[in-house]
Amino acid sequence: MMKLLHIDSSVLGDNSVSRKLTANITKAYQAANPNAQVTYLDLAAAEPAHLSGEALGHRFVPAESHTEVQKREAAYGETLLTQFLGADVIVVGAPMYNFSIPSQLKAWIDRIAVAGRTFKYTENGPVGLATGKTVVVASSRGGVYSSNEALRALDHQEAYLRTVFGFVGITDVRFVRAEGTSMGDAKKAEAFASAEKEIAALTA
Repeated sequence: MMKLLHIDSSVLGDNSVSRKLTANITKAYQAANPNAQVTYLDLAAAEPAHLSGEALGHRFVPAESHTEVQKREAAYGETLLTQFLGADVIVVGAPMYNFSIPSQLKAWIDRIAVAGRTFKYTENGPVGLATGKTVVVASSRGGVYSSNEALRALDHQEAYLRTVFGFVGITDVRFVRAEGTSMGDAKKAEAFASAEKEIAALTA
């Protein structure tokens, strides 16, 4: 049975392009895998706390020495790690905010990029441990970056996600992209139509 982790991070609710895309991607996988088990995580509704000394510190001291805050952080981090490691497919809604990703999504990444669990350092450099998974990123952006050389240099959204998922061992990272969504109704409709073709190809 395929396990799919569906993640949204947009703060725009029903007006979000990336949320529409992740919903359609998830539906496509469910249609192709009727017995799929789907876990949903809304990072805007339940925002992960950003890393702090307490949040990070619990990783470096014995459990019996944890403060109450560290105990809560450890339990929360373990929940997110278990969801991530248990998934075969991770569908990530990632709108472009100021050339990068929402801080909520970055906070989640900080909880699943854990030395000894999803990657390790060796004498030959880092090795990813979260292998054998597929990540599908629903990428939405108001402008057009992929085909514009000048704007491509400003893209710290898709490049970062490809890098960080690759770092933890995931080589199958796919992008369903809707670009130019703030460039008028016609361009937005074109972006959705292009994205729908990419979604159809995912499970073909």
